[in-house]
Parts: sequence; structure tokens; C-alpha cells
Amino acid sequence: MNLASIRIITGDVDRLAAFYEAVTGTTAIRPAPVFAEIRTTSGTLAVASTATVALLGDDAPRPGRNDSIIIEFLVTDVDAEFARLQELLDDVVLEPTTMPWGNRSTLFRDPDGNLVNLFSRPAGG
Repeated sequence: MNLASIRIITGDVDRLAAFYEAVTGTTAIRPAPVFAEIRTTSGTLAVASTATVALLGDDAPRPGRNDSIIIEFLVTDVDAEFARLQELLDDVVLEPTTMPWGNRSTLFRDPDGNLVNLFSRPAGG
């Protein structure tokens, strides 16, 4: 079994796909207006409209309600990525910081409020 993707349900696919295109520097694949995929070498982040889960009725995920997941991207230089993205970020949770376990991280929220972590591992880690 292989993890195929993580999917974020949103009320605005265009806005969220554009945000993650800017974060990753990767153009989203858009097979339909209600769906986008940001494909990286290690995994896929999917962005989908609420219409894609309508068949689930009351059990469907609701946009902007995530308080338990962090979307993480491994980067070479956290400080450079933070500087590149700073104008795009409305909600910075943690400016670039070296964590007690050695990772360098910055955390911010995407336009739907999902927490995003850009991190790098210590040399040799």
C-alpha cells in the first residue's frame, strides 16, 4: 500500500491551489474545475471543492475546520523559503526557528486556516 495523497476540502479551489502553487513552486494539475493536485516527488497534495464530497452528506468534511493536521514540506533552506513567501503569508504562527530536536521550521496558516510547516533537518539528519 502506498499513500497517494492528502486532500484538503475547500470552498475556493482556485485560491487554495494558487497558494500551494506559490508555496511549492509547482503548477497544479487541474483535471476539473473542482479539483487540483500539487504533485511533488514524494507525494501529492490535492485540493478539492466541497462538491467532490457531497455524496457523504452530513459526514462530509467541512472547509476551515482542521485543528489536528499539519501539512509539512521538507525544504533545503527554511529561512530562504520564508523570505520568499513572506508577502503571501497572512498568518505566521512561527517564524524560522531551530526546534529542540534540531529541525529548522517555520509554520503558517494557508488561506483556509490549515497549518503548514516548512522544515529542514539538521546536517547529517
